[in-house]
Amino acid sequence: MKKPLFTGVCTALVTPFTDGKINYAMLELLLARQMEAGIEAVVLSGTTGESATLSDEEKLEMFRFAKDVTADRMKIIAGTGSNSTAHAVSLSQGAEKAGADALLMVSPYYNKATPQGLHAHYLAAASSVSIPVILYNVPSRTGVDIPVPVYRSLSGIPNIVGVKEASTDLTKITKIRCACGEDFFVWSGNDDLTTPVISLGGQGVISVLSNILPAESQAMAKAALDGDFDTAADLQCRLQPLVELLFCEINPIPVKAALRLLGLDCGPCRLPLTTLSAENLRKLEAYLNR
Repeated sequence: MKKPLFTGVCTALVTPFTDGKINYAMLELLLARQMEAGIEAVVLSGTTGESATLSDEEKLEMFRFAKDVTADRMKIIAGTGSNSTAHAVSLSQGAEKAGADALLMVSPYYNKATPQGLHAHYLAAASSVSIPVILYNVPSRTGVDIPVPVYRSLSGIPNIVGVKEASTDLTKITKIRCACGEDFFVWSGNDDLTTPVISLGGQGVISVLSNILPAESQAMAKAALDGDFDTAADLQCRLQPLVELLFCEINPIPVKAALRLLGLDCGPCRLPLTTLSAENLRKLEAYLNR
């Protein structure tokens, strides 16, 4: 019987930069802030961490650093997805050697793989490592929605433990749960669906919001996991305006702006992402001031 890597909130952490390089002093501060809030796991080099603009050397160095800093007090989940299977395999093996506890692997983007290609890609990557693998379905970014039969076939692979599902299709959550059973875990990939996904048997959320409000995000997920859906729904509603602001432009542009407003300057996004527009910055600042 497989066990979930975490329950509740896993933060998809931003990658802080200074002078064009990773700001390790700020990264240590961000990790400490998450641990203090009771967050069990973080994803490094995910979408929110600007994985597309990080070199493999930067990623591996960051995984090693985070593992050393957290010293097993928090699970380090490494984003190692690629649209090249050979690259995904190589980076996944490197992340395992760097000490990562698990991998988050986005489905191949741009290629638009067939269901057979998706299965072969994930099978090759998972078979190359011994640590757990979480699939990541985000069709708005990749152009491909992983079909439920692919989940069903991959759920039998011993170290493929579940999926970060960011398709926004709640019906699909039910279909995944029915097709794959209790040995394949589902985490929401959308902060605005944390409570609904948990109500359908999900284990929690891999969150952007928790970069800003880790304790509140954890409280919402915990209430839902405990079956207190009145409290969870109330928190979901209260946090929704901030969730909308954090996605008013392409992630992670708004969340980095929000962190800066909170006194945690994580630097700019790397091009081709730019800074938050003046209008949206005013809206975000007004909300945070309230």
